Amino acid sequence: MASDKTTKPGETPQRILAHDALEMIGELFAIERAATEAGDDHEQRRARRQSQAPPILDKIKAWCEDKLRDVLPKSPTAGAISYLLKRWDVFTRYLEDGRIAIDNNAAERALRPVAIGRKNWLFAGSNRGGDACAIAMSLIATTKAHGHDPLAYLTDVLTRLPTLKAKDIESLLPMNWKPATAA
Repeated sequence: MASDKTTKPGETPQRILAHDALEMIGELFAIERAATEAGDDHEQRRARRQSQAPPILDKIKAWCEDKLRDVLPKSPTAGAISYLLKRWDVFTRYLEDGRIAIDNNAAERALRPVAIGRKNWLFAGSNRGGDACAIAMSLIATTKAHGHDPLAYLTDVLTRLPTLKAKDIESLLPMNWKPATAA
């Protein structure tokens, strides 16, 4: 990896390490691209990941453990590698379910309106108002992610909520919700 390469003008060891890491991660994304191009369903995608990704993930983990010994302990590079190694189970969880995306791009897109509107909501009135706004935005984004119209969802849920028993609250979560007429 980095030790096999000569440093070109303007390159730093950290840039070479980052390039090496991105090449290996690119191999994981190539598996995802192949699954998409083949039209794999969730189960086929999971099977493809489980058969092809573990050797690459093993290589990434070994590389990280090796490079962590080579970089300064308090450097940003060491921090990034340590972060990944401490969260390895989370990093590899996408192998378990073909519905889980390899990246968090969908979540980033869902949060974009919050980031754009941040200045507009700067004065939510209080910390409680800010918390309420964050909860509402999260609920709306989750509702959209599950393919529901947020206005229809909120109207139905807020109408049904006062008469619902506590044990049935989970049925109103966006992933479980069915409109009152369909329920």
